Amino acid sequence: MLGGLGLNMKKLLFVCNMGRNRSRTAAELYKKHYYTKSAGIFEDVLAPLAMEKLEWADIVFVMEEEQLDFIREKFPTQFYKKRIVCLDIPDIYVYMTKPLELELREKVGRYLK
Repeated sequence: MLGGLGLNMKKLLFVCNMGRNRSRTAAELYKKHYYTKSAGIFEDVLAPLAMEKLEWADIVFVMEEEQLDFIREKFPTQFYKKRIVCLDIPDIYVYMTKPLELELREKVGRYLK
């Protein structure tokens, strides 16, 4: 049982451009209380966004409109079936930095209460 929540834990997918900084930080921050994965939409990413990840997730958090548009174009069926939230977090942060953590906690936290 992870985080004491067991089978009722929500599955959160975080998506950014490269899957290296924003989405990985978000997945790391929330993994104690939720199942988390991260993904990127550009080529040569650590963890590419795939249909399986979208199907797996209960909520998809994208960092910018660009990722939202990507999902709409590449995965239209999942786009209309999933709850997708755009956090409006610009690509100016480095992995696990305090300013990024604070912004993620503030913006993601609104949707998890």
